[in-house]
Amino acid sequence: MRVLGIDPGTRITGFGCVEGDRDRPSLIDAGVFRLLKVSKELGPRLVELERDLDKLLAELRPDVVAIEGLFVHYKHPATAIVMGHARGVIVLAVQRAGPELVELKPAEVKKSLVGHGQASKAQMQDAIQHQFGLDSRPEPADVADALAIALCALRRPTIEIDDPLARIAP
Repeated sequence: MRVLGIDPGTRITGFGCVEGDRDRPSLIDAGVFRLLKVSKELGPRLVELERDLDKLLAELRPDVVAIEGLFVHYKHPATAIVMGHARGVIVLAVQRAGPELVELKPAEVKKSLVGHGQASKAQMQDAIQHQFGLDSRPEPADVADALAIALCALRRPTIEIDDPLARIAP
């Protein structure tokens, strides 16, 4: 199975693609979309995100795309609103391309990789470096986050029944 993980952002969106099974994942591709090239305005950055993501989906042809669920910190609610715009573009692009879409909570991703849901960015980078035998930590942290999202989705058990509405189990 090939899984593309996406760490959404309106300036930097991380992506990481893994393939294999829960015990032997392989790193296929990883990187970021830096959405500062076109404009500092949100609209043009979202158009750029859609274009970049469409190209990536066509190139990698994932079976599943996993995206980090929206997290709202009570001190910064406006951040969640702006992030929702990027997530909307990502969800739309994935739905048009056809792979299954899975949303994962940040704490679930962290727990699956490092054993607890409050892991720091550095801990996530170290865990990804170790998992794939990389020479150094993935930079920026958005890359490690996207790979962690992909790994978490790859490792989740699936429901195998004849129900067209069945989804990946929590």
